[in-house]
Amino acid sequence: MDWNDSPTEAAFRREVRALIEERLPERYRALAALPHEGERVWEFDRKADEPERREAAVQWANALAERHWVAPGWPQEYGGGGLSQIEQFVFNQELASVGAPAVGGSGMKMLGPTLILNGTEEQKQEHLPKVLSGEMTWAQGFSEPGSGSDLASLQTRATRDGDDYVINGQKIWTSGAHTADRIFALVRTDPEAPKHRGITFLIFDIKSPGVTVSPLVDMTWSHYFNETFFEDVRVPVAGSVVGEENRGWYVSMTLLDFERSNISGAVQMRRTLGKLVDEWKTGDGRATMRLDRDPTLRGEIADRYIESEVQFQFAFRIISMQNAGVVPNYEASIGKLYSSELAQRVSQTGVKTFGLYGNLWDEERPGTPMYSSFARSYLRSVPATIRGGTSEIQRNIIATRGLGLPRG
Repeated sequence: MDWNDSPTEAAFRREVRALIEERLPERYRALAALPHEGERVWEFDRKADEPERREAAVQWANALAERHWVAPGWPQEYGGGGLSQIEQFVFNQELASVGAPAVGGSGMKMLGPTLILNGTEEQKQEHLPKVLSGEMTWAQGFSEPGSGSDLASLQTRATRDGDDYVINGQKIWTSGAHTADRIFALVRTDPEAPKHRGITFLIFDIKSPGVTVSPLVDMTWSHYFNETFFEDVRVPVAGSVVGEENRGWYVSMTLLDFERSNISGAVQMRRTLGKLVDEWKTGDGRATMRLDRDPTLRGEIADRYIESEVQFQFAFRIISMQNAGVVPNYEASIGKLYSSELAQRVSQTGVKTFGLYGNLWDEERPGTPMYSSFARSYLRSVPATIRGGTSEIQRNIIATRGLGLPRG
């Protein structure tokens, strides 16, 4: 892996930086300056009550769409940027470095690549342009209350009735479903088949009669995910099945972002630690007093920064594999495991830096350090090692596929 940009990559990086400098809306610049930036910012701005938030979402989507950078990794024939793996890496790195939000949400990252690989031409023509224009966003309906790590045990049923499926069941952790227009979901269409078979991948309108989206409010009183109920929801078979009926599990295995390095997470960790160090240098004195008196705490912050560099190198390793045409396997699990556990350690260190003040919750209260960002991120980090594949699952993958250890 060559850590330096080639002349072509350096030119592309300058192009991305110029676009950000010229076109990134002021709202997103202001958010990036805050200690915490929120979840799914562009998606929620798109349907916000405040006109200025909606306008910022439109402006930024238009700026990226002009360069075909809403979906930088999609093939050009489907409206994407057709960028190489390393160009996607550079693009995501530059957006993350200034806190600029990606556009398109799950439709761009997950569904689009799946339709490109498995969808019919009619499905591609109907759905992909609407993702690129920002007209349509998607929610993911995979996990269920009893089917998370063991997703193949899912029980939401889709029963064939003439030209329709009739769906009954429940999904959970459907992030952004309350603002989404459509949903892609795994449902069981053959209950007699082995659990990895008999599952179908469906796409349909989330506003269909019988669909109820109920908010899940997390420990920080934030709402960005939901539980979704299906009661006799009728979905036409034609145009709704991606791939083949009863083969949805194998379709879902291709539901991966074309760029899997998670460079954005590594850059975000660096930015968070940089803001903490800035508070030490220029804040109201509480962090300065503690850190000046406690070399152990200073060393802990240094450890977190070194660990963020390790995460950065994991990202480089994955992108170098992809750039060479190799599909990351256990290497992606290493990156995910390390990143999620580091997020928890960074939050713990941030709270500790401010002592008891680090527990203050009201971000508007005078004296609350860094708008209570570390108190909030500490709680938000709890599910980091659960969602997207638990740490236990990641360790099993690393052990069996990476180290060649026998299955227990």
